[in-house]
Amino acid sequence: MNALFASIPSPSSDQLPFIGVKYYGLMIALGVLCAVSLARRRWGARGFDPDQVADIAVWAVPAGLIGARLYHVITDWNSRYSGNWWPDVLQIWKGGLGIPGGIFLGTVGGLLAARLYKVRVPDMMDAMAPAIPLAQALGRLGNYFNQELYGRPSTLPWAVEIDPVHRQPPEMAQFSTFHPTFLYEGLWNIGVMLVLIAIDRTRVLKRGKLFALYLGFYFLGRLWVESIRIDKASELFGLRVNTVLSLTMIVVATVWFLAGGFKRSEEARTQEIAEDQERIAAGLMNSASGESVPSQDAVADAADSADSADSADAADAVDTADAVADVADAADTAESGTSGEPTSE
Repeated sequence: MNALFASIPSPSSDQLPFIGVKYYGLMIALGVLCAVSLARRRWGARGFDPDQVADIAVWAVPAGLIGARLYHVITDWNSRYSGNWWPDVLQIWKGGLGIPGGIFLGTVGGLLAARLYKVRVPDMMDAMAPAIPLAQALGRLGNYFNQELYGRPSTLPWAVEIDPVHRQPPEMAQFSTFHPTFLYEGLWNIGVMLVLIAIDRTRVLKRGKLFALYLGFYFLGRLWVESIRIDKASELFGLRVNTVLSLTMIVVATVWFLAGGFKRSEEARTQEIAEDQERIAAGLMNSASGESVPSQDAVADAADSADSADSADAADAVDTADAVADVADAADTAESGTSGEPTSE
């Protein structure tokens, strides 16, 4: 019986049967979809149009993929692409996406789109902050199916079996089970997502600081993961490039988080909650005319935010929450009297 739990078995295939779709690409696509869905809900909970998230994702996701691929190609040029780079540099389905590059260009693409659509950038960044590690966590599962980016040899019960053909570098051929660093990073990212959501519900941070917290948390976990990985990597100052970058980004995120203070006053917190609920109320009032409205989940999330504030300091916000509920009832009544045409989400 114990042998059944001696290790995580290697995948039987790296692609879906019959249709030949690579699990690596499938997990990345699933991660993007789940991240957009979470960000839509969080953006709607702030009283904004959830469809704006999709508009920005159209820019941010391709930019992130390009950035991730460029980062991988640049940092692995000498070991994988020098002298034989075409068409290998385009074969993403074989693996090779560097998350740091994806974060950088994805953020740049998202910021440009936010400016284009006149979206409040700090609010959008905070709405996206927990969604990005969710995408990263699911995307990391693709490394399992590709049997890549694992760590040192291990005999722990959760060590992952790697087929002989995928055991790199060559001196590792004698070992069969290794640290599943992709699983460690995925679980860390899920934890980061949950912590960010919990912190954001309190509304104690100033706008934009949640994203800085995401960067710091992510690269802190990445720093530890890099210390376990054994795959070939370019070095800088005698360290893996990703290790140097992680240390740099931890410093950058810390400075960003602390600059100008990170905690908002009770008055500012209560005011923001009230503003969110007023936007939701305005959206619900437009429901009868078929305009985009916040979802019921958004209303519930806004109410939860009001509950997280102190009752004495948040009296105005709670009154606004009651008004939101009244408007929602009125909107439902008005909608029931219309021709029955569906409203936009």
